[in-house]
Amino acid sequence: MPKIFTYRGKTAEEMQAMSLTELAKLLPANRRRNVRRGFTEQQKKLYKKIKLAKEGKYKKAIETHCRDMLVLPDMFGMKIAVHNGKEFITLDVVPEMIGWTLGDFVMTTRFEKHSGPGIGATRGSKAQSVK
Repeated sequence: MPKIFTYRGKTAEEMQAMSLTELAKLLPANRRRNVRRGFTEQQKKLYKKIKLAKEGKYKKAIETHCRDMLVLPDMFGMKIAVHNGKEFITLDVVPEMIGWTLGDFVMTTRFEKHSGPGIGATRGSKAQSVK
């Protein structure tokens, strides 16, 4: 039997039925403050697109530069393309992401592994190249 997801005792379906003010009571302090202060203009535009997409009126894929938008229950099951500074990375929103921001799941930098030093990079390699 699969484990049912809960967040502070509420299931995903119960959270989707809540209003933003009720949901804010479940979130940690910094996220709760973000919801109480209200969304920025960019966040409002994204939230409007999400609402329209849930109703089936917005057909295009949702692309956004708004990395500081909270993951809300209205987003569950959606694909949102978030900009990482170079390109849009598609993100599947699942209930476990509640309370995080979209930017937390789309990395802006990648780990670059370097090889060994080249000729002339160290004192020992200079000595060998002189011979």
